[in-house]
Amino acid sequence: MNGRDVLLVMLPEHCLLAGMVLILLRDVMARGTRDGFAVAVGTVGIAAAVAAMLALAEVFAAPFAAQFSVTPSDLAAKAVMLALAIPVLLLSRDDFADSRFPVLVLSSLYGVCLMLSSDSFLTLFVGLELMSLPVYVLVMLAYRDPRSAEAALKYLVLGGTASACLLMGASLLYGVSGSLALAGFAAALSSTNTMALAGAVLIVVAFFLKAAIVPFHAWAPDAYEGASVSVTAYMATIVKAAVLLAAVRMLATATLVPPLADLVAFLPLVSIVWGNLAAMRQKSFRRMIAYSSIAHAGYMFYALLGAGDGRFQAVLFYAIAYGLMNLLAFAALPRADDDAAADRIDSLRGLFQRAPFQALMIAVAMLSLAGIPPLPGFIAKFLIFRNVMAGGYTTYAVLGLVGSYLGIYFYLRVIQLMFMSEPESSTTRASPRQLMRFTSLVCLVAAVVVAVFPGWILAQL
Repeated sequence: MNGRDVLLVMLPEHCLLAGMVLILLRDVMARGTRDGFAVAVGTVGIAAAVAAMLALAEVFAAPFAAQFSVTPSDLAAKAVMLALAIPVLLLSRDDFADSRFPVLVLSSLYGVCLMLSSDSFLTLFVGLELMSLPVYVLVMLAYRDPRSAEAALKYLVLGGTASACLLMGASLLYGVSGSLALAGFAAALSSTNTMALAGAVLIVVAFFLKAAIVPFHAWAPDAYEGASVSVTAYMATIVKAAVLLAAVRMLATATLVPPLADLVAFLPLVSIVWGNLAAMRQKSFRRMIAYSSIAHAGYMFYALLGAGDGRFQAVLFYAIAYGLMNLLAFAALPRADDDAAADRIDSLRGLFQRAPFQALMIAVAMLSLAGIPPLPGFIAKFLIFRNVMAGGYTTYAVLGLVGSYLGIYFYLRVIQLMFMSEPESSTTRASPRQLMRFTSLVCLVAAVVVAVFPGWILAQL
């Protein structure tokens, strides 16, 4: 490919890079730190639009053979991830007044885009680290909360463990096949070579660590609770979805076979059950969302059990529905100077009496996350379990469905507190900023489109 074609195919990544450079140059040339919010939102919006246009144009290209390639599906995934990042940036307006947050988010999004087009473990590893390293810093940015340093350290240590597992697994596969191509993972699934199977298991464990699958989930509750609202929203939506989409790309159309299939079936099932059970006991809203995200990661990993053709659609659609509802809940969540007090679930008591709009938005988000029809969360779960049953794992599908009912309790508990409880005497009146109200409406409208036109959405993926 010539330079012009490479520039066109990688235009979403180049837009993100240009945005980072522009924000940093403004900081260097201006006296004092400048706000990079507008530049970041514009950059991500342009990058998302470019990725969507390239996907609709059905572009197939490999600017760097065996390392980086794009297909319409890859570009659609990039467009979704970048579009979900826009509400995250809008949420950050209340938390960060300087350019640190937008620069770090753009850097992380660059890694996400790289992961979604990787053809080798080398590119995958670079993309994974580019995505993860800025997030460690983002967790630490909530310096007003003394828990943020501890949360960032836990995330860093376990994130480093995941990277080590990925590298070790890739090294073992390289020792067997002599290649770092992602196709080596699919080949290892049908191999009888012990080294190849060990490499495949280590790589799966690395993805489990990154997605917070039980028993590799210990970092998630602390990191979500210790981070600011916008950072928690970013980790719960984009980071988790990117990891799952990268796993789908690595597996391609290969079929999981025992014993790896049993591992991918059993641990996500445990995550679904434990995540929903643990969420019932939480008093912190962000910590509740953390355990909820553990359960939802289990649902998305379930999609890997199904046929190769339906995995990508099921995971990406789930990422859209789950991401929009999480962002809607965080955008409508009342803010206060005392972050720890505002994060208490009990602070939502009587919210409908104080702020009906916010209560209604959070209620919609909770019902959708619980999988209540006809909301997007129900459609997303239906696609996942249909895919699992089509793959012949009916028992796991039934057990997963039963486990999902456990989550209804804590989602409805939030609604009960907002609509059927009296406000706490110490609770201040919630008054959302217009930007947060706008963000909530954007997420709500997008969710309505997904719920009303799921067939059209799936046809575009």
